[in-house]
Amino acid sequence: MGEGVRAGMGAARAVAAGVPVGRSAEAPCSSRSSTKHVLEESKIDRRRFLRRAFTLGGGACLGLGAAGCAGRGDGARVLSLAHGLDVTHPVHRAMEHMAERLAELSAGALRAEVYPGEQLGSERECLELLQIGSLSMTKVSASVLESFAPAFAVFNIPYLFRDRAHESAVLGGVIGRELLVSAERFRLRGLAYYDAGSRSFYTRSRAIAHPDDLAGLKIRTQESPSAIRMVQLLGGSPTPISWGELYTALQQGVVDGAENNPPSFHLSHHYEVCRWYALDEHTAVPDVLLIGTDPWGRLDARERAWLEQAASESAELQRELWRAATEEALAAVAAAGVEVSRPDKRPFAERVAPFLAEMAEDPVLGGWVREVLALAS
Repeated sequence: MGEGVRAGMGAARAVAAGVPVGRSAEAPCSSRSSTKHVLEESKIDRRRFLRRAFTLGGGACLGLGAAGCAGRGDGARVLSLAHGLDVTHPVHRAMEHMAERLAELSAGALRAEVYPGEQLGSERECLELLQIGSLSMTKVSASVLESFAPAFAVFNIPYLFRDRAHESAVLGGVIGRELLVSAERFRLRGLAYYDAGSRSFYTRSRAIAHPDDLAGLKIRTQESPSAIRMVQLLGGSPTPISWGELYTALQQGVVDGAENNPPSFHLSHHYEVCRWYALDEHTAVPDVLLIGTDPWGRLDARERAWLEQAASESAELQRELWRAATEEALAAVAAAGVEVSRPDKRPFAERVAPFLAEMAEDPVLGGWVREVLALAS
């Protein structure tokens, strides 16, 4: 049993103890206004967290698979979809489109309700809720997903993709589809990939033109072993922090910088604190739209087809929104006075090259890595 499943079992006991179920009336519109008491994994009181997740209003069910959750009074079945992003983010807008299309395709028989802004917890916490059947769907970065479904660590290897065409061929081809289904053994099933662009470093105190410039800097990373290893190889000090806590951590100097794509850097308002953005584009880590195997198993063939079509259409829309959002974000942060640079990527790639070599021989990831690299030739 994986780490995430074991942690989720404690949450299941809280549900069994009679924690009520509800729906949130809140919809924070900025990551800065996300729930401030989402704590580090080791400090989470599971019973208190589940009470927060399940007492968000007046009695609607969060997961199709939860006990007593047959649907609404009007006969519709409802899938709950939680994520941690701002409501103006391209991913959230794509999810809202998916919910609209799902209602249209099913004539209202199957619906999705979207909970943004970490209302139901961090990405890790939402994955745990999926695994115990208490949440239907979520969107997480492949960086976080690797701790639950190890094969997804392949996307977290720096400078794995030759270019955007190579990345698209992987995600849209056989490899991408096989990876989505591979998570089923961990009680998760992938439905689609959302474009998350390329991740680059942004900092509070100085520009990053070379890996040596990261020396001594505390860099926020996702809760991902691969991301932590990458920052270590580049000379920085990796510091995992929840996305919802990051603005304050940057503002107070808990960390000296972070790494993310342009739209997230902009919409999070992190550019207000970090005035240097170096587009080294070290990783291209997709977001993954997931459903728990419990609610998936309760859908019939027709409902699954509706959901898969709506998810696929939302991914197509998200890619269009992402391209526009990336251009707008870079222009906006530059206009706000951020120094946007494009350092030579070769020193960064050379510094992390041992990571790629190791992963190509890894017993779990080696086959995936070799298949991905073969598509680049």
